[in-house]
Amino acid sequence: MKANIHKLFKIMKKNGLLSFLSISILISILIIQIYIRTIDAKQEKFINFIENVFLENTINHIANNLNPRYTNIEHTVSYGETFKSILKKYNIPSSEIAKIEANISKKTNINNLKKDQKLKFSIDQSNNKKIISLVFPISKTIKINVSKKSGIDEFYSEKIVTNLTKKLVLKEGIIKNSLYKSATKAKIKPNIIVEFARIYGFEVDFQRDIRKNDAFQIIYEVFEDDNEKIHETGNIIFGNLILRGQKNPYYYFGKKKSYSYYDKNGKSVQKALMKTPINGARLSSSFGMRKHPILGFNRMHRGTDFAAPEGTPIMASGNGTVVAAKWCGGGGNCVKIKHNSTYSTVYAHMSKFAKGIKPGRKVKQGQIIGYVGSTGMSTGPHLHYEVIENGKRINSQKLKLPSGKILKGNDRKNFEIARIKIDVLMSDLVAKQN
Repeated sequence: MKANIHKLFKIMKKNGLLSFLSISILISILIIQIYIRTIDAKQEKFINFIENVFLENTINHIANNLNPRYTNIEHTVSYGETFKSILKKYNIPSSEIAKIEANISKKTNINNLKKDQKLKFSIDQSNNKKIISLVFPISKTIKINVSKKSGIDEFYSEKIVTNLTKKLVLKEGIIKNSLYKSATKAKIKPNIIVEFARIYGFEVDFQRDIRKNDAFQIIYEVFEDDNEKIHETGNIIFGNLILRGQKNPYYYFGKKKSYSYYDKNGKSVQKALMKTPINGARLSSSFGMRKHPILGFNRMHRGTDFAAPEGTPIMASGNGTVVAAKWCGGGGNCVKIKHNSTYSTVYAHMSKFAKGIKPGRKVKQGQIIGYVGSTGMSTGPHLHYEVIENGKRINSQKLKLPSGKILKGNDRKNFEIARIKIDVLMSDLVAKQN
C-alpha cells in the first residue's frame, strides 16, 4: 500500500502540470455540487412559500363564501305586515328605512302591500345592515326598483311595467276522481276551475252527475309577459263538459258588462239559483226525515248536507243581499242571502266567512261567501244548505227554476257568428296540440 502511494507521488512529481489540472477539476466539481444544493434549497423554500400563500388565499376565499358580504332576501308578505315592520325584522336601521320610504312614497302608497306579495331586497352585511337594492311590488305587472346611488348614501327609484299579451289556451282532460283533481292535474289555475264549476253548476250536480271517464274542455284567456310567463288569467271563452259521451258546450257571449254563457241554441245557462253551491262535495244527507246524528231522535231535516274538506269554498247560489252573517246556534257560523221576493238561501256550519261578507252586502252568483267547517252541532266538516221559497224551506235538489233568456233578433245572429268563430278556434287549438 505504502509502495503504491509513494509511486503515485513520484508520478505526480514528474507530471506537475497534470496534477494541478486534476486538483483544479476536483475542486470545481465540488464547488458546482455545493452551488446546486444551495439552489435546490432556495427553490424548495420558494415553492413552500408559494404553497402557503395559495393555501391562505384558498382559506380566505372559502371563508368569504361562507360569510358573503351581500345577502339577497325574498320576503313573502303576511297578513297585517307593513313595509317598516318587514325591514325591522331584518335589523335594518330606522334611518335607512325612512330614506327608502320617502323615495317609494313619491311613486305609490308605501302601505299598498298585500298578503303573499314578494318583497325582494339586498343587504350589505359589512356596512351596518345597509340596503343596496329593493323591489317593491305594486301589482302583478308593476313594480318599483330602488337602488343606492354609487358612492353616496342616497337612493333612486324607477317604476317598471311588464307588458302583457293576451293569449287563448285550450285545456282538456279525463275525470278520474273529481273535476277539481283532474283539472289541477291538467295545470289549470284554481280560479278557472271554480268558474268552470260555477258555469255548469246550474245544471250539473258535481257529486251525482259526474262519472269516471267523463271529460272536460276549457278555452280561457291568459296574459303572458315577453318570456311567456303567465301573470293573470281572464275569462273562460268556451267550456264543454262531456257526460257519458254527451257533449254540453257553452259559449261566452255578450257586450260591455252583460256577458254570459249560452248553449249552442243561444239559451242562457244562468238560472235564478245554482243547483249546488259547492264544488267537489259529496251529498251526505238529503232533505226529509232522518235520525239526527247528535240528538239521536228522528226529526225533519229541512236542508241538504254536502260533505267536503274543511276550508272548501262555498259560493252564493244566486245574486242577492246578505241579510245575516253570524253565529246561528246549532248551525254554527251561517250566512243567509235574500235573492228576490220569492227565494232566500242559508249556508251553515262554516269555518269562517269570506272577506267582506256582512249584512247589507250585495253578492253575485258564484261569489265565495265562506268556507266549509264543522261549527255548531256538527259531526264533521260539511255544508248545510237551505232554499226558502216564500218563507217555506223546500228541497233544493228538486227545485225547478226557469232557464235564462233566449237570444233573439240581431243578438241571435251575432251569437251565431261568435259561436262559429269559437268552434273554428277550438278546432285550430286541438290541431296544434296534436
